Parts: sequence; structure tokens; C-alpha cells
Amino acid sequence: MSASHFYDVCCRHKGKPVRIRTRDGCVHKGIIRNVDRNQVFLQPMGRSAGLGGFGYGFFGPGFGGYGYGGYGYGYGAYGIALGAITALALLPFFFW
Repeated sequence: MSASHFYDVCCRHKGKPVRIRTRDGCVHKGIIRNVDRNQVFLQPMGRSAGLGGFGYGFFGPGFGGYGYGGYGYGYGAYGIALGAITALALLPFFFW
């Protein structure tokens, strides 16, 4: 599927938990915090969620957001390139 397809899907499901598989085989679970034409920004889910990570929040560095290396949308959010996504599945909130 194309990056524009995943852009549309991510825009419709902002704030919802998802599982994303990328071309390199990595699986990312998180809540969609924001989407731009290049990346989807996830807040990680799981045992380590909220215990550190990338970003400084909406009022510090990262408000404009690049999604990686200390910048992003919200504390702990990181970006995944839309072109790298091979599959996206919605998860029920009770799953995590």
C-alpha cells in the first residue's frame, strides 16, 4: 500500500492504539499522536511506556516536531516514516 493510504488511515485514527509493521520487520505498538505527510508519530505502549523516551512535550523542543532524536509530538512520541509501513492494525484499548 502507498504512503498516502497510510496517511489517510492514520489521520482517521488519531488518538487510537495501533500496531505498525515496517519494511525492516520491526513492530511498533503505540497511540497515534500526530501525522504529517512523511511520518506518523506514536506514543509507545507497553510496560516501558511513560518511563522515558524521546521528546520534551508540546511546550518544549519538538512542538514543530521531527519525531526522532529528541524531537516529537508529546513526551515519549517518536516518528515512523509512512513509506516504511507495510501493515497497520488497530488495537483495542484493553489489549495493552
